[in-house]
Amino acid sequence: MVVVAAAALAAALFVYSNRPLSVRVAALERDVAIRVFGLGTVEARISSEVGFEVGGRLVELNADHGDTVAKGAVLARLDLGEQEARVAKAQAALAIARANIRKAAANLQRAEAVFLQKQETNRRRQALAGSNVVSRQAAEEAQRDEDVARADVLVATSETEVANAQLADAKAQLRFEETMLGHRTLHAPYDAVVVARRIEPGTVVKAGDPIFTLVATGTYWGLAYVDEARAGHIEVGQTVDARLRSRPRDAFTGRVARIALESDRVTEERRVFVRGDNPPPQVYLGEQVEIWITVARVDEGLFVPEAAVQGYDGRHGTVWTVESGRLARRTVEFGHRTEDARLEIVGGLPAGAGVVTQVGNGMREGRAARPVGTAEQ
Repeated sequence: MVVVAAAALAAALFVYSNRPLSVRVAALERDVAIRVFGLGTVEARISSEVGFEVGGRLVELNADHGDTVAKGAVLARLDLGEQEARVAKAQAALAIARANIRKAAANLQRAEAVFLQKQETNRRRQALAGSNVVSRQAAEEAQRDEDVARADVLVATSETEVANAQLADAKAQLRFEETMLGHRTLHAPYDAVVVARRIEPGTVVKAGDPIFTLVATGTYWGLAYVDEARAGHIEVGQTVDARLRSRPRDAFTGRVARIALESDRVTEERRVFVRGDNPPPQVYLGEQVEIWITVARVDEGLFVPEAAVQGYDGRHGTVWTVESGRLARRTVEFGHRTEDARLEIVGGLPAGAGVVTQVGNGMREGRAARPVGTAEQ
């Protein structure tokens, strides 16, 4: 009886271990979106820390956090007293230079008139000296007076040139002082939103100290960090779905606007910038955003979970298949990878074979198998 029972048990175990397995196989899927996930933050393409080019005491602030300002609007002013005095001094110097120009011109005119007189006198005396009407000494004195008058003309001409140079210098100095006066008024460089006001009136600021943080109107975008292993198919213009952390129920869309040419060497991530089609009415810089980039669409394909693949190297891997009712192992070629870690099989699969999607115990090559879940999706 014991032998019979053992034989019956062995037979039962053999039948059980060789019974046809019911295995799930991949179904043919249509119109599958291949999306890449990225986690990032809301940023601004144009953002500036604006301040004065000179130092001074801050006496006026015309904008605050959250204000919208137009290009050219006055944002702040420094104390103008000292610089206005410098401008007045430069204006006075310019007036003096112009007066010197007129004086030099008058001196030149006088010197030229004297020279013409002395020249004419010398000409007559030299003619009379030749006729012995006047003495040789008088002729020499006339020649000397003409030479002195000619030198005076040269001196007056030089003084005119110096006066012109002084006028040019005075004009340049006035422009400089007026420019420095303009630097004490801070204007908005573009249409912007004031993100932060960092200093209050009465503070003595240094040149370059940030007074406001501005963001250009309409330049918000998302900065997403994408794993390099998934970023190879991302291109500018691809569609994007996004979700803000503060508004998880709202759907936002956009497109890839820029792909950074340098990846992060530590995290091995690529930076992708996304411009939204329907941003919320109020945007908060630095807010976390989840981004899905549609890099491709598969019209028709067979997908298998990555967990059901052995030896996956990014392109090839081994899967279990059902062929003619029995299990087999095949090395196949993969294409795209979906966001839920499923791999598209693009080669190496025999016709009529089903790909097992869940690997379980008792699977061995040649064992009878019954596929389930093969309906097309």
